[in-house]
Amino acid sequence: MIALISGISKKAIFFSYLFIFIQSSKSADFHKINKSENHQAAELISKKISNNKILSNSSKQFFINNFEQSLLDEKFLTKNQDLPLAVNVEKLQELVIQSDKQSEINNVIYAEGNVSLSYRGKLLEADNLIYDKLNKKISAKGNITLILGDQIFRVSQLEYSFISEKGYLLDVEGYINTNTLIDDLISNFSLSDSNKLKSAIKLNSDKVLNTPNKVQNWLFSTDQINIDGKKWTSKKALFSNDLLELKQVKLAINSLEVTPSSEELRFKSSLNYLILEDKVSIPFWMGDRSLNLNDSELENRWKFGYENLDKDGYFIGRKLNSIDLFDDFVLDLEPQFLIQRSLKGYTKSFLKKGDSPTSDKVKRNISSEDYFALKSQIKGGISNWDLEIDKNLNSFDFNKFSDAFRLKTKLSKEVNFFDLKWDMSFYGIYRERIWNGSLGEAEIYSGYGSRLKKENTWFVNGIKKTETLSFGLANLTAEALNAKSLHSSLKGNLFYSLDQKFPISVEKPEDKSINISYRYIYEPITKGFSLNTRLEASYSFYENGEHQEYLGLGIGPELIFGNFKNKTFDYTRISLFPFYKFDSGESAFKFDHNYEKFTLDIAFDQQLFGPVILKSIGTLDLTKDSADYGEFIDSKISLFWKKRSYEFGIFYQPHNQVGGISFNLFGFK
Repeated sequence: MIALISGISKKAIFFSYLFIFIQSSKSADFHKINKSENHQAAELISKKISNNKILSNSSKQFFINNFEQSLLDEKFLTKNQDLPLAVNVEKLQELVIQSDKQSEINNVIYAEGNVSLSYRGKLLEADNLIYDKLNKKISAKGNITLILGDQIFRVSQLEYSFISEKGYLLDVEGYINTNTLIDDLISNFSLSDSNKLKSAIKLNSDKVLNTPNKVQNWLFSTDQINIDGKKWTSKKALFSNDLLELKQVKLAINSLEVTPSSEELRFKSSLNYLILEDKVSIPFWMGDRSLNLNDSELENRWKFGYENLDKDGYFIGRKLNSIDLFDDFVLDLEPQFLIQRSLKGYTKSFLKKGDSPTSDKVKRNISSEDYFALKSQIKGGISNWDLEIDKNLNSFDFNKFSDAFRLKTKLSKEVNFFDLKWDMSFYGIYRERIWNGSLGEAEIYSGYGSRLKKENTWFVNGIKKTETLSFGLANLTAEALNAKSLHSSLKGNLFYSLDQKFPISVEKPEDKSINISYRYIYEPITKGFSLNTRLEASYSFYENGEHQEYLGLGIGPELIFGNFKNKTFDYTRISLFPFYKFDSGESAFKFDHNYEKFTLDIAFDQQLFGPVILKSIGTLDLTKDSADYGEFIDSKISLFWKKRSYEFGIFYQPHNQVGGISFNLFGFK
């Protein structure tokens, strides 16, 4: 149906099931629209983008000149909000075409001049558009702009058939927000969302909004995207989360395949390259990966770490592609090669054959089966419950199986209790390691139990408050407190804590945007002096009548100064937190006994030079009658190479001899 409207524009309205750049299977009610204020369309019209090396020289000026004009055009921002009443009454299941000139010949609509096409709040602008009503085929040319919520693209040409569900897009350049990507691809929007572009345009050309906790915004370019049903493919696509200089990070993705669905995006690719600072090119395999609604990050599949107690030192692992089992259950496997154990030719991670589980570990000879370990996880849903089964096997030698195998299961869901939301869980344990301060390593040999937990964070007059309340009941077999033997007992526990952060003299950045001077951080530093407090209470009881309880109080300062913009010593964070327990009673087990009465938590972060920053945290034992008085009973030391778009770090935990290497590409794990 075509409706002719008086004025300079003619408007065509007709029903369609699909739109060129989206396959939507769920209604707007299925997914809540939670739009952030992090619209950053201005980055795409900034002067800095002219230096973007991921864009071809021939397309740079086209992209800059035309995209800015389309955004600043008041008609573009408002034309979709002045539809006649008959149009507004219709649900956004209709496809709407507006243009300066419009005609129809043999069921083919020709639209010219300021063409605007909308469907379910998704917007397309072009100079020219042709729609074949009988064959349900659409084509557009000239200054094409696609807007899908927070996702913004420029395209030189597109064609798409609604019947065959095939088409293509040429010279695609744009902006992607990973935080809202899946929502934008499957949700309906109000056309009024286009008003949000007005706030984005107000940004200066040399600034971008920071995104707290992680970078969510990416630039994207490819020569061509082919659409075949729900599958989108590209021979080569380039991504960058560096919106200012466009050189800190680039991802060159080859043979890209993307399959969207209501819950996730599925990615496939061949050999890809991570390019840092336009100098270092690192090949990597992305393989078959998924990005889901609950976890907007892609987990790194490679792991390089240090774990002395179970693995005898350094090891390397790689997570394999997830395996679909049945219903909604998936199996994740991570084979590991134990480097240091294989080089030493022996192991100190196992007991002597036939010894009690509480005996000391001894030196044992190894075979080739001891070179390998396996970490696995099964996840799925049973009715309204979430099930997780985590397994670790630290040797393939069958004779060491009982000592090498560790298992933990958890069945959980959110429940309403006293008109409040709680996390309810049931769990089972086999061989779980616990670090208990001065008492050192302890182990729960086996057990099962349940827990009801509630955690809430809120702000009152600028004071951050975090409250935790939990109830637990378990039947456990673990190492006894004062004997080298196993002890079995029922344990009940009630726990409450309240953490508060008081801003005494805090300087919050007035400008939430950053410029090129922020080479090392992705958001401005909140400086000043704060005071942290904690109130903690716990009561535990055991089957034999034993019990232990404590009331813990802590208060300490936190000082942050510097901007982390200069090359040397321009950022320091110091936190001191003394904590004292008024306790009584005694536990039946070693792993949960309240031993330290007085501790001091120390945190120290210091920029050394440029992007190099040292981070250290530790707990100092100040209990006078403790054997570890004046020593750190828990600690972690890290050294990071930190940039605005990524960071690389190494860490080591001396207390339990665990370490590793981490790489974080902001916006992804």
